[in-house]
Amino acid sequence: MQGKQLRKLEAELWRAADQLRANSKLTATEYSMPVLGLIFLRHAYNRFQKVKIEVEKNLPSHPQRGKRPLTKKDFEEQNSMFLPEKSQFDYLVSLPESADIGEAIDNAMKLIEDEYDNLKGVLPKNFSIFSKDLLRELLRIFNKEVLQKAEGDLFGKIYEYFLGKFAMTGAQEGGEFFTPMSLVQTIVNVIEPDHGIVFDPACGSAGMFVQTGYFIESEGLKPAEKVTFYGQEKADLNTKLAKMNLTVHGLEGNIQEGNTFYEDKHNLVGGADFVMANPPFNVDGVDKAKDVVKKDPRLMIDGKVNLPKNDNANYLWIQYFYNYLKPTGRAGFVMASSASDAGHSEKDIREKLVKTGAVDVMMAIGNNFFYTRSLPCTLWFFDRAKELDIERKDKVLMLDARKIYRKVTSKVNDFSPEQLQNLICIVNLYRRNTKKFESTVKSYLQTSADLAKETAEATIELQKQFQKVLKTLSTFCLKQDSQDLKIDKIIPNWDEIELEAQAIFVQQTQLIETIKKNQDNQLITEITVQTKALRKPQDKLIKQLLDAIATATKEYQLSKNKDWKELGVQTQFIAPLKALQQQLSGNPEEEEPGLLHETEYFYKQAHWLTSRFPEGIYTDVEGLCKVVSQTEIEAKDWSLSPGRYVGVNTATDDDFDYEERLAEIHIELEGLNEEAKNLATTIQENYKSIL
Repeated sequence: MQGKQLRKLEAELWRAADQLRANSKLTATEYSMPVLGLIFLRHAYNRFQKVKIEVEKNLPSHPQRGKRPLTKKDFEEQNSMFLPEKSQFDYLVSLPESADIGEAIDNAMKLIEDEYDNLKGVLPKNFSIFSKDLLRELLRIFNKEVLQKAEGDLFGKIYEYFLGKFAMTGAQEGGEFFTPMSLVQTIVNVIEPDHGIVFDPACGSAGMFVQTGYFIESEGLKPAEKVTFYGQEKADLNTKLAKMNLTVHGLEGNIQEGNTFYEDKHNLVGGADFVMANPPFNVDGVDKAKDVVKKDPRLMIDGKVNLPKNDNANYLWIQYFYNYLKPTGRAGFVMASSASDAGHSEKDIREKLVKTGAVDVMMAIGNNFFYTRSLPCTLWFFDRAKELDIERKDKVLMLDARKIYRKVTSKVNDFSPEQLQNLICIVNLYRRNTKKFESTVKSYLQTSADLAKETAEATIELQKQFQKVLKTLSTFCLKQDSQDLKIDKIIPNWDEIELEAQAIFVQQTQLIETIKKNQDNQLITEITVQTKALRKPQDKLIKQLLDAIATATKEYQLSKNKDWKELGVQTQFIAPLKALQQQLSGNPEEEEPGLLHETEYFYKQAHWLTSRFPEGIYTDVEGLCKVVSQTEIEAKDWSLSPGRYVGVNTATDDDFDYEERLAEIHIELEGLNEEAKNLATTIQENYKSIL
């Protein structure tokens, strides 16, 4: 689903959900769980349906008894929840008007809790306080076809959107219960949590665990057989969200409620294979005078407890993550950018951490990756196996990704899947693993080549259809007695269109023939990049023709002409031409890129990597990445801020896509216009209240 479609769906779902608050006078905290509960049911049912179809395909069939009934085990083996009939979304939607819908949803939640002990007391069961009509409307909204077909990633985005909206409306403080998917995926792909104990001491809604599950599945393995999830979360609501999120994804985890500053519920010091977290930034007010803090083994580095003297908890978290790891463990976490350069006692702790050799990768992230925070952040990565590796111990990869992002909305950025892969390729090259780089570049070029062939086929069809339109118009005009209906009258620039079409099609044909004859993927993609240069004149030509036909149809009332009606110009000729044009050039209204853009895009991704690492091995790249020694870090006062090491790239960026940037500016403008409207409405309402 493209960005614009997703934003429309999110906005529509939010308006529907917000009716709960508007019509029930509930606070954001009170109505957030019922809404998330319905998303939970919808998501669980989607996974249930998908797995049901797959399992039924493979069920053995008995000649007399037929296929055996489905069991709960069938679903759990596929990382899906088993849903009793009365907990299935279709059952609730199909209830008669006379049914007590609130009671039915409450019962659906109870039945699920009866099936899963880890959900006891977790799911919302207060739907009876809402009116029947309101609940039916919500069920209808969440039963839209687009949601029936939605996959996990889409629901992840919707979950994230709702969590962010609830945070902004006061349901939670600081939006600390979720981490943007891009950042979670980056952390997971850098530390590669594929075995043992995976721990998140600030687990929020368990997004780290969900993405770990996806990562393990992508390797063809089953999460339940490879890892054990442990989580700790301060807030009761977030603990429930985490348990819901794990269960809906078919994952098991031990989630405990507790304040991590004073409680270590799992006693995992030195016991975790992987630690992942997005802790709350810059927390004030931790009582460091308590014995439990002053003697905390999680704050031990270099043989003693290290308490930062300021009132900021960032360096408590950073030490926790280090000390939870086994001697071979890895950690990845989100941290406020200010922590990379913090002074005084925090600098002393940072120096000790660097000297251990465990600091592996520091990645600077740009603004607007969070729904509720616009400030930049930094991803820290520890690898304790480095401490015993003489060669690696002294090295840290500084990676500045602040200029790498995709604009989702005017206020939110993320990484595209390809941008994420490119960053992971750099980390792998730094670790002397070239396979990821080679396979990624090969995949980009192969995708681009496949799209190039599709482009060639679609272009041939477009040429044929364009010629059909020209021939049909010409034949129609020849049959008409009226001088007004001659071709050069109804299409004044007819000769110009014919000549331009011929010139463009000759160039395209030559390129297509080269594509067909050549099997070199890289050459094919380079040729396709050239075909994009023909897109604008081709689109302009088609627009000229279609505008001329539209004008003539109106001016000469062709819709009343018998011959014209019989030809079915609009349906038989123009509609297919437009469809082919959209296939090649894309549909701006729906933000759907065409074949020409996609082919060039994947070629550019390959070029982005190969131009920076031409030998296919790691090298420092100005403005992007640099491997630094502890001596270099000491020279910069133990700073771990990537921007202080990688420098600024002053070279011209051949990969800069001005067209894409214009699209981003358009998104930003849309957001500003929306804000202006909201502001005008607020001012008007305030003005009325004064009068």
